[in-house]
Amino acid sequence: MDMQISFPGGKKVDAEYKGQTIRTDQPETSGGEGSAPAPFDLFLASIGTCAGIYVLSFCQTRNIPTKAIKLIQRTERDAEKKLITKISIEISLPPEFPEKYKKAVVKSAEQCAVKRHILQAPEFEISTKTLDSD
Repeated sequence: MDMQISFPGGKKVDAEYKGQTIRTDQPETSGGEGSAPAPFDLFLASIGTCAGIYVLSFCQTRNIPTKAIKLIQRTERDAEKKLITKISIEISLPPEFPEKYKKAVVKSAEQCAVKRHILQAPEFEISTKTLDSD
């Protein structure tokens, strides 16, 4: 399925995908208005929310309440290279969470499709196409 990227103005870049508009903007410190998350912030959020849906599904399948469960995602960066070197996700569980499922809930979060795509990175191909003028 194709995703169409457009430029609505300023430092905003939008993506149209599956009938949804995903809006991005740069922070004010980078010349944007800060009106939406920056693309890299969405990338990071996609990792945490992907792990989250696996944890949520795991718990829902077992009728384990999820209201008190939270995931905390932390990053470590290489300041010189300006790249993230480590992403840690901590699953914060309430005291009543069944002990027998603690290792299994971690395994469920590790199944995150975003993480798996990072570990088995796809090939990137970028090209240009000149539009026909009518």
